[in-house]
Amino acid sequence: MARDMSPVLKRCRSLGLDPIFMGIDKKSNRTSARAGKKQSEYGLQLREKQKAKFIYGVLEKPFRNNFARAQKMKNGTAGENLLIILELRLDNVIYRLGWARTRKEARQIVDHKHVLVNGKRVNIPSYQVSAGDVIEIAEKHKSAQRYKDILEVTGSRLVPAWLESNQEALSGTVKEIPSRDQIDVPVNEMLIVELYSK
Repeated sequence: MARDMSPVLKRCRSLGLDPIFMGIDKKSNRTSARAGKKQSEYGLQLREKQKAKFIYGVLEKPFRNNFARAQKMKNGTAGENLLIILELRLDNVIYRLGWARTRKEARQIVDHKHVLVNGKRVNIPSYQVSAGDVIEIAEKHKSAQRYKDILEVTGSRLVPAWLESNQEALSGTVKEIPSRDQIDVPVNEMLIVELYSK
């Protein structure tokens, strides 16, 4: 399975991204070597795409497939639909519910078959959840020390309005499909649309 193994802080620096969006509280003191240099229009578009891919941990081919799906959707713009599709990935929902410190950890939790969606075990991080889905950690894993440690760190993190979370029972519900203003990622999706429409 292909994975992005680049150092997170270094990548955040090069993309001009605050590490807090990756679930990391550290700050980098260095500045990017490219800081202050003027970027071309293509450079700006490419950077926005790389930012979105990096935040959600998606590689090029699945990202392109998600974009194709977003274009075919009847309502909303392609850019907004793309972010909604990425936001509804199971690994992202686990992260948003506060059951993982980072999206990479959420991906591992899903991979290790700890997650049930509507009572069925799902181990596909890119699985698309829908409104009304009930997501929970499998009963035998709920008492694991791992989740106690995670909840200690993520307890103060705000759960988005489109999700409902019960931290004690480690279960949550997708109340609705999120709208663009409920997605707090610093990505200009219009630049991604422009890049792919060339």
